Amino acid sequence: MKKLVLATRNKHKIAELQTLLKGLNLELLTLNDFPNHPPLIEDGTTFQENALKKARTIFAHTKLPTLADDSGLEVFFINGRPGIHSARYAHEQGGKAEENSPDEKNNEKLLAEMRGVAPRRRRAVFKAVLALVGPGYEKTAEGICPGRLGESPRGTNGFGYDPIFIPDGHTKTFAELGEEEKNKIGHRARAVEKMREVIEKRI
Repeated sequence: MKKLVLATRNKHKIAELQTLLKGLNLELLTLNDFPNHPPLIEDGTTFQENALKKARTIFAHTKLPTLADDSGLEVFFINGRPGIHSARYAHEQGGKAEENSPDEKNNEKLLAEMRGVAPRRRRAVFKAVLALVGPGYEKTAEGICPGRLGESPRGTNGFGYDPIFIPDGHTKTFAELGEEEKNKIGHRARAVEKMREVIEKRI
């Protein structure tokens, strides 16, 4: 069976990607299988740059096809923040942070910034870019899920900004909808849907 490396240690992303990639005749590995991998430095200016950089780094180390994800939440009212800094937003100072923040702290900071902003001005979009790098090829796919920010966290099924993000067409947050529904409409699910055909063809 051929192998595909998921370039993450994030247990939530691993579980989500494993579910979304079901049906492919592949053995899925993660960074937990390569404890001596080089550090993944996310210093790009876009999700695509960061995803490609991570995939290239791990492919060079493992010599195995590698799938990397970079994703985040863009809130229109605050000019697209937290964007590429979504995972480390609460630690951000001067527009930059080196380490990830706890999900709760990121949510608290974002809700504090948006306190008092009217519902019609709370538009946001979740974005995910997947990068697949292997011998002689590099491919990317983007998925987006539009919605709006709630005013307080709701639900316990998600991670990241899921408890405060309400996707269009719903009144519940991602964390209230749960995994099955999120995997139908979520940004990462939409990116994987585009990438599956590429994976089947290339690996």
